[in-house]
Amino acid sequence: MTPGPRGEESAPLEAWDRAHVWHPFTPHSVYADEDPLMVVAAEGCELIDADGKRYLDGVSSIWCANLGHRRPELDAALAEQAGRVAHATFLGSASEPGVVLAKRLAEAAPGDLTRVFYSDDGSTAVEAALKIAVQFQQQTGAPERDTFLTLGNAYHGDTVGAVSLGGIPLFHERYRAVVFETAEVAPPACYRCPWEKDPATCSMECVDGFRAALAAHGPRLAAVVLESGFQGAGGIVPLPEGYLAAVTLAAQEAGALVILDEVASGMGRTGQLFACEAEGVEPDLLCLAKGLTGGMLPLAATLATERVFEAFLGPPEEGRTFFHGHTFTGNALGSAVALAVLDVLEDGGVLEGVAERAGWLAGRLEELIGLPGVGDVRRHGLMAGVELVADRDTREPYPPEERRGMAVCSVAREHGVFLRPLGDVIVLCPPLTISEEDIGRLVDAVAAGVREVCADGV
Repeated sequence: MTPGPRGEESAPLEAWDRAHVWHPFTPHSVYADEDPLMVVAAEGCELIDADGKRYLDGVSSIWCANLGHRRPELDAALAEQAGRVAHATFLGSASEPGVVLAKRLAEAAPGDLTRVFYSDDGSTAVEAALKIAVQFQQQTGAPERDTFLTLGNAYHGDTVGAVSLGGIPLFHERYRAVVFETAEVAPPACYRCPWEKDPATCSMECVDGFRAALAAHGPRLAAVVLESGFQGAGGIVPLPEGYLAAVTLAAQEAGALVILDEVASGMGRTGQLFACEAEGVEPDLLCLAKGLTGGMLPLAATLATERVFEAFLGPPEEGRTFFHGHTFTGNALGSAVALAVLDVLEDGGVLEGVAERAGWLAGRLEELIGLPGVGDVRRHGLMAGVELVADRDTREPYPPEERRGMAVCSVAREHGVFLRPLGDVIVLCPPLTISEEDIGRLVDAVAAGVREVCADGV
């Protein structure tokens, strides 16, 4: 494979990047000094830079390239659809791939999620769900239900509505002037338990806390919003077993809709197509993106139950229509690729293999426990977080200005692995198709980084 520009030929790319590009979630005052990766090609589980060097994609290009890169089935689906039609509006009309994909998603989804509303990415999938929930309550005789219950430390995207649900101060605090208020409950973070309980002996006080919040705010709640399985951008924090099922049941009994955000955890990341299936949970609305197209194209879906959909029916003059949409809703190229993703996941043995790969990852992660600076190693499905702390006994974090997490990832890159941290949590989110050898390569690179960067840790 020819990766593209090499050596000195990459210099113009780097100059143009520094002169013209504004990168997301990137402190540009140090960006150039940290030798950012310039990707020109990819293959399988690897990224290829402008000098032809290969790096294991340890974060699946921010959690979305679940099947790796240049997967032949996805490339073929894209090329075939491009030869027919790239996009046709879904506003009052339809195109074939989006219709077929909606049928496939509805057939596979848990419960009565029979309707599919398309948008562009995770943020817009959540945004649509919020507006659907509020309008549903208005049109079913409960206009007083106009607020949302969310978890602290949550992240649901960067549109204004999605930011309103967010509980990560670094990401969200500056925008409080333009967002709406929500009710918030402490998250079930076992390593830093808000109730100071031992996970091995606790009585799920986190569920009791959620029920108390429901009791306080229940009559006003349009919906509760949760990530399935784990809190992703909050530091890869798994939800305790049974938590999702318990709080979903409590919320629905209180008259609130349940919105599950599976933008990160869905499409096979946990070994099931939908993460909520692990606890038999049936939400009212479910949001998908990222792995829906294997990271190839922007496409998101908000799945809704028939009960929710029926609240929007009525003569046009009644105004019950959902007046919301995006130019590229139901994009034909993205939908065609998503259909190929479903084929690979369901028929290619990928889902069945996730549990085995997660076991490989779990075994290798044990090698990190006890290393200087490693406070917690946590995993859910084929995704893990390694939290660095200055003191394991007190769980005191490193000073943020030291950027230990970023330094560990820089060392990992020297060992041929590309990673990106969440503060001082090293995120491991490899493709679902990763080999056992590459899982070892991934963990070895993290271990090398931790030993070098956190040698002074205790």
